[in-house]
Amino acid sequence: MKLNRRIFLGTGAAAAASALASPMVHAAGHARPRVVVVGGGAGGATAARYLAKDSKGEIDVTLIEPSRSYYTCFFSNLYIGGFRDLQSIAHSYGTLASEYGVNVVHDWAVAIDRDARMVSLAGGDAVPYDRLILSPGIDFVDGAVAGWDVSAQNKMPHAYKGGSQTELLKAQVAAMPQGGTFAMVAPPNPYRCPPGPYERVSMVAHLLKATNPTAKIIVADPKPKFSKQGLFQEGWADNYAGMVDWIGSDFGGDNVEVDPEAMTVSIDGEVTKVDVCNVIPAMKAGHICEQAGLTDGNWAPVSAHTMQSRVDENIHVLGDACSQGDMPKSGFSANSQAKVAAMAVRGALTGSKVFPAKFSNTCWSLIDTDNGVKVGATYEATDEKIAKVDGFISATGEDAALRKATYEESVGWYAGITSDMFG
Repeated sequence: MKLNRRIFLGTGAAAAASALASPMVHAAGHARPRVVVVGGGAGGATAARYLAKDSKGEIDVTLIEPSRSYYTCFFSNLYIGGFRDLQSIAHSYGTLASEYGVNVVHDWAVAIDRDARMVSLAGGDAVPYDRLILSPGIDFVDGAVAGWDVSAQNKMPHAYKGGSQTELLKAQVAAMPQGGTFAMVAPPNPYRCPPGPYERVSMVAHLLKATNPTAKIIVADPKPKFSKQGLFQEGWADNYAGMVDWIGSDFGGDNVEVDPEAMTVSIDGEVTKVDVCNVIPAMKAGHICEQAGLTDGNWAPVSAHTMQSRVDENIHVLGDACSQGDMPKSGFSANSQAKVAAMAVRGALTGSKVFPAKFSNTCWSLIDTDNGVKVGATYEATDEKIAKVDGFISATGEDAALRKATYEESVGWYAGITSDMFG
């Protein structure tokens, strides 16, 4: 179904202002308006915390998340590279419940009845809402990589959802034979964390350099270029000379087939036996968005002013799942968007003041020990999209002190954003 942005937003900012001008009348018989948040990552956990914190009890907030421990995708590559342990990227929801009064429900949201404003759970319960915030992250596009589907993820892990997949990939790399081959099938645009696959290459290379220095890394990439390409390729040449072979679309990287049983990768017809294969397929919004009829195919279009779905004004979609304009799909972006959505929802339900939406993002990557680089930007809301205002990126040839400072900055950011998410 092709979406018409005039379904409810009309002229954008004017309609958004109208929608937030007065408090919404919530469901009859309930003392407080109810907000349900689906997904407990950088978008969902932040939105739940800010709604509960800032509404001071005026709003009933329920967070639905199946995992009791949340493993961040951001910094998971550093676990693979040996710079973090697994527990350092694991977080619980206890503080959201005990200190902020969020009702945390550990279950899968399996369906949304938009007419009844009800979220159905895998366990059989149904949770009503006045406003719904969806931050379900990603799912994978069926058939995106020939020969691979999610049933093959234990033989050829994607490791693009934090937790057990990340552990599995690291264990497979550690078990490679001397002089073995690690292959990555990189994803097409758009996808979660644009520099993520290439930081992962760097971290795998770092691990192999110490334990398996004659090993090889092959990257089959369907894109002709990638985020921070100059920085990563400079870093690979300086730190992992001769180890990494990146094959872009100009050289057949967009013509790939894998065989998980035989552990082979075919790149433009040339078959290579590999020891580990990290398949990162094309991505789409978490399935619940598609089930609810909120997507334009793969992603859920939203208003930049409020993060409201362009299909349903009672639903806001954040982070990786949404189609919003210029922001990359990243944890920082989701956290930034969550604050805009929480403010908009609180304004709609309680009449509190709503300020113009502003957004920011930075993506840090580690290439080798104390060798950090970054890219980022600030953004503003327009009627059409979240629009980039200005940006920055690390330069090639920076000195070691600056790179170390950039890495240390990223460590501080991780501590800050996880505190912002989970309290």
